[in-house]
Amino acid sequence: MDRPQYFFVGIGGSGMLPLATIVRAGGAEVAGSDRALDQGRSSAKFEWLRAQGVALFPQDGSGVTSPEQTVVASAAVEETVPDVAAALRVGSKRLTRAELLSRLFNDAPRSIGVAGTSGKSTVTGMLGWMLHRAGRAPTVMNGAVMKNFVGPAAPFASALVGDGDLFVSEVDESDGSIAHYGACVAVLHNLSLDHKGMDELRELFGGFLARAGTAIVNADDPEVAALAAALPADRRTTYAINAGADLRATNLRPERDGIAFRLEAPREAHEVRLAVPGRHNVLNALAALAAARAAGVGLAEAAGHIAGFAGLRRRLERVGEAGGVAVYDDFAHNPDKIAATLATLRAFSGRLLVLFQPHGYGPLRKMGAELAIAFAEGLGPNDILAIPDPVYQGGTVDRSAGSADLATAIRAAGRDARHLPERAVCAAELLRQARAGDRIVVMGARDDTLAELAVELVERLGEGTPA
Repeated sequence: MDRPQYFFVGIGGSGMLPLATIVRAGGAEVAGSDRALDQGRSSAKFEWLRAQGVALFPQDGSGVTSPEQTVVASAAVEETVPDVAAALRVGSKRLTRAELLSRLFNDAPRSIGVAGTSGKSTVTGMLGWMLHRAGRAPTVMNGAVMKNFVGPAAPFASALVGDGDLFVSEVDESDGSIAHYGACVAVLHNLSLDHKGMDELRELFGGFLARAGTAIVNADDPEVAALAAALPADRRTTYAINAGADLRATNLRPERDGIAFRLEAPREAHEVRLAVPGRHNVLNALAALAAARAAGVGLAEAAGHIAGFAGLRRRLERVGEAGGVAVYDDFAHNPDKIAATLATLRAFSGRLLVLFQPHGYGPLRKMGAELAIAFAEGLGPNDILAIPDPVYQGGTVDRSAGSADLATAIRAAGRDARHLPERAVCAAELLRQARAGDRIVVMGARDDTLAELAVELVERLGEGTPA
């Protein structure tokens, strides 16, 4: 029997790469294209893909040649994109990324979906690690690199391919595709303004919970708690720090490189220490522990395994330190994520020098006011925020709201926010300002080169070159 053939448009993306990895491990022939490849960016990722036997093509339609191929692209990719136009011309089958992932997910004997505005990748990584350590051999689809699974053979480990019946996946609401998923276990971590309006988010997340066999919900989040109240009590498990819940964290003890707490559940309690810092990671851990228990792993065993969770790349990742200045790389891009990152870092001494690159002009229009509040409340009076222009990858996007507007709003609230259009100029300014004891934070999404910038900043600090 011939192997299925898949062609991934944007194969290097954070959602496409792990999906391609899982499909290839299932025996399919995988090829793809990527705009970053054409532009000479993220070369290590593409070299690794080639080494795995993945054929890479320019994003000019030259890789799509047969009706036997299934062309996979995000829902946002237009039919004028050369690869999609070629698929139409030769009669290739077409699927969106979400359609393919949801098929794999829904076909799994046991599926666990992790949803919410923030924290999905971390909860998915924590859960995947605990299930792996417990010998359950899960397949895990994540939107971030899971550091526990990184090695010479898997430097970009955003997927884990297992041989059991468990499929664990981060489930995205940004394009409405969460409506495709029917989870055995559905985790809903939080609900706040991000890609869509609140009414639409309530409908999407509410449907996700209603279709699940078991719902695991954050009782500390009022929006989630309201959706959970509509479910039968025997189909939901709650977790919280502040509210009463089935799983609860008490006696939180923050540390610079982690946090400890007491896990309380009916008829049992366990001490837990995480190797990732912050109160938000306690909530992430509660969600993952509840899901692990739903998958049949006892809380005592799961609590022991989660202590070894090393975190994710670009999730408040401490990249290095030089000259007494620590550098962090963080994916935070919406108000909740930004607030959690800043609260975690400001719990300890040291000025914050933040470079925040907005992940698009659209998000600035949708939640610019909320972003300004998150920074104004999260930064201290001596902290400095440098904001370059947003990520822009071409097209006819409305650029009427930009980084200058965000910086102005934050300054009006009494914080030091500087709009410097070029990212390199922002980085040079923070290096010029840095002194021993400061923390530099590179923050933003949809741009792999931010991680490379964070590494470069450590190197330049070590060389003593502030500009």
